[in-house]
Amino acid sequence: MEINKIYNENCLDTMKRMPDNFIDLTVTSPPYDNLRDYNGYSFDFESIAKELYRVTKQGGVVVWVVNDSVVNKSETLTSFRQALFFKEIGFNVHDTMIYEKNGSALPDNTRYLQTFEYMFVISKGSPKTVNFIEDRKNRFPTRWGGGRKVREKNGKFTDRGKYEGKEFGRRFNIWRYNTGFGYTTKDEISFNHPAIFPEKLARDHIYSWSNEGDLVYDPFMGSGTTAKMAHLLKRNWIGSEISKEYVELAYKRLDPYLKQLTIF
Repeated sequence: MEINKIYNENCLDTMKRMPDNFIDLTVTSPPYDNLRDYNGYSFDFESIAKELYRVTKQGGVVVWVVNDSVVNKSETLTSFRQALFFKEIGFNVHDTMIYEKNGSALPDNTRYLQTFEYMFVISKGSPKTVNFIEDRKNRFPTRWGGGRKVREKNGKFTDRGKYEGKEFGRRFNIWRYNTGFGYTTKDEISFNHPAIFPEKLARDHIYSWSNEGDLVYDPFMGSGTTAKMAHLLKRNWIGSEISKEYVELAYKRLDPYLKQLTIF
């Protein structure tokens, strides 16, 4: 099976050709709850989830970015139904993360402004790769010994004193990104797709859950964000996209980065 390629087909057809335990990491945002118009295409979630389990390596991760719509005055909770189904078929729900946006579409007049989506980190067993992003500035990089003393061999007590910690610590699991024109991506062509997610979001998950040379998959490739960031981070990638229009869009976007295509 060719890698570093977008397959213009249903992702189930792509995954049928993959051997078991083939993919290190999946990063995707499916067309959830008809919140966007994806050229009229829909998808069979349960069949896709089962195939993702088969093709994911032991220790591999699926990052599933989803949200819910409001139907008959109630949120659908499709996101949590999907997370629970992943668990039922053998995955672990390793972390429930939040993607916070800097803006919001106006809701009805009975709700607060909606500014987030869920990022379910689904793992097949324990994640085999974890590269924490440490960019959260610590409030107290220098710490004292808390007033406690240590008994020395001579029987006397000595103050523990202070020690130097890290200036930056591990992120929290709520990630905030600026969105919109000029922020989600600098590639203007991408905005011909109705629902692109921030390049930094894809980059941060690819960095966190894979290593150079690993194989990253996006079953709903859309405008090519996952492929672009995987390539820039020296990972190999495969994408599926059922819309020919979006495949052409993605390749136009990726073309400057793939002039000298490298298999890592």
